[in-house]
Amino acid sequence: MKLRYLHTMVRVKDLDASMRFFALLGLEETKRRDDEAGRYTLVFMAPPGQPDCPVELTYNWDGDDGLPSDSRHFGHLAYEVEDIYALCQHLQDNGVVINRPPRDGHMAFVRSPDHVSVELLQAGPSLAPQEPWASMENTGHW
Repeated sequence: MKLRYLHTMVRVKDLDASMRFFALLGLEETKRRDDEAGRYTLVFMAPPGQPDCPVELTYNWDGDDGLPSDSRHFGHLAYEVEDIYALCQHLQDNGVVINRPPRDGHMAFVRSPDHVSVELLQAGPSLAPQEPWASMENTGHW
C-alpha cells in the first residue's frame, strides 16, 4: 500500500490574520479555492519551493461556532528553519508571542491566531545559546 502526504488542515476564524502569521514564517500562498455553495475558502500555504508540504487554512464564511477556543487537541505543525534566533526575533518584532523560546538554540514554539501550535526546529546542529533567548521563560501554552 502506497501513501503520499497531502497537507495539514487547520480551521481558522480570521483568514487574513492567519495568512499574515504563516507569511511571517515564510510560507506563501500556493493555491486558493472559494466555494460559493459550501460557503468556505481554502488557502494552501507552503514554504518556497516546497509546494507539496502545505498547510491548508479552512475558513467558513458564516463562522464556526463549533470550533474549540483552544485547538491544542490538534498537536502542532513543525518547520525546519535556517536560523531559529533570527526567525523568532522577526516573529516577536511582528507581535507574535514566543511561547517556548529557543533557549537551547534548537527548538521554539509559537501559536497562530487560532491557537495552532507551531514548532520551529533549527536545521543542522543547535546554535550556541544566545540572549535574550537563553534566559527567557515560557509564556502561555505551547
